[in-house]
Amino acid sequence: MDSTVKKLASGAGILLSRAVQFTEEKLGHAEKTELDAHFENLMARADMTRHWTEKIMRQTEVLLQPNPGTRMEDFVYEKLEKKVPARQCNVELLGQFMTDAGNEFGSSTPYGKTLIKCGETQKLLGSAEKEFVQASMTSFLTPLRNYVEGDYKAIAKERRLLESKRLDLDACKTRLRKARASETKASAEPDFQDIRPRNFVLSASIAGLWAKEVTKAEQELRVAQLEFDRQAEVTRLLLEGLSSTHANHLRSLHEYVDAQVTYYAQCYQYTLDLQKQIGSTPTPLPAWPLHPNAPPSGTIPLAPTPVTADGTNVGPAGRRSARVLYDYDAGDSSELSLLADEVITVYSIPGLDSDWLMGERGNQRGKVPVTYLDLVKS
Repeated sequence: MDSTVKKLASGAGILLSRAVQFTEEKLGHAEKTELDAHFENLMARADMTRHWTEKIMRQTEVLLQPNPGTRMEDFVYEKLEKKVPARQCNVELLGQFMTDAGNEFGSSTPYGKTLIKCGETQKLLGSAEKEFVQASMTSFLTPLRNYVEGDYKAIAKERRLLESKRLDLDACKTRLRKARASETKASAEPDFQDIRPRNFVLSASIAGLWAKEVTKAEQELRVAQLEFDRQAEVTRLLLEGLSSTHANHLRSLHEYVDAQVTYYAQCYQYTLDLQKQIGSTPTPLPAWPLHPNAPPSGTIPLAPTPVTADGTNVGPAGRRSARVLYDYDAGDSSELSLLADEVITVYSIPGLDSDWLMGERGNQRGKVPVTYLDLVKS
C-alpha cells in the first residue's frame, strides 16, 4: 500500500513539474531546450506526409465507394473483423434492369434485343469495376491506411514521449540553476566579523544544505539528459524511416495506375464491342408518315433532287463525304454494307431515323449507321 501511494505521489509530482515548466516556458520565464534543425525538418516532413496521405486516402475511399452509407457499413464490418457482404455495384444493377426490361419487352424486338445486349455489357463493366476497386484497395489504399493508422501513430507516440523527457530535462536545469543561485547567496551571507558563533554555525549549515541540493540537482540533470538523448535517438530513427515509407507509397502508386489502365482498357473494349453489336441492329422506320408527302412504311425514299431554273439536276441536297470507321454488314436489302476506311457519300432524307443516313457508293445505295461514320466537315 505504501509503495503504491509513493508511486502515485511520484507520478503526480512529475506531472506537476512538467506542467510548471511548460507554463513558465509559455510565459517566457524559463528556457527551453531546442532540437537541432535536422530534427525539426524531419518532424515537419512527418506531419506533411501524414496530412497529405490522409487526404489522398480519404478521397480514394470516396472514389472507390461514392456511397457514404456503404462506406460506413464496410468500415463497421472491417472493425468487427467480419466479411463484407457481397453486393451489386450500380453498373451491375443497371445491367440487371436493362436485361429484365429487354426480356419483358421481348427479346425478338429490336428494342428488347438491344436492351439485353446493353445489360450484358453493363454487367461486364460492373465486374471490371469490382476488380479495379479490389486491386486499388489492396495495392494502394491499404499501404496508405497502414501509415496513417500505424506508422504515424507510433511516431506521434514517441514524439509525445520525447516532449515529456524534454520538459523533465528543462525542469532539472531550472532546479539546478536555482539551487546554485541559492548556494552562492547562502555562502555570501555569513558575516565573519560577527563574534556570535551561533549565527555563523547557522549560516554554514544553510550553505551546506544548498550544496547538497546542488549535488542532487546535478545528479537528476545527468539522468534526465541521458533519458532525453536516448528518446531523441529513438524518435530520430523512426522519422528517418520516412524515406522508405515514401518509396513504398511510390510503388503502390505505380500499382494503382496499372490497375486503372487495365480497368479502362477493359471498359473501352466492352463498350466498343457493344457499339458494334447494336450498330448492326436495324432501326425500323416509323409506322406512320411524319409528313403528308412521306413515303409509306417499308420503302426507302430517294433523296430530293433539286433543280435549277432551267430544269437541270444538281444532285441530292445536303450531300457530305464520310469516312467509314468499321466494317459493317448490311442487315437487309435496304442497307449498304461498308468497309473500314473507305469514303462514301451520305445525306439525310425525311422520315429516316436520326441514327441512320443514306449512303451511296457508285451505283449502290442504302441506309448506313451514323456511329460507323466519320463525317467530313463541309
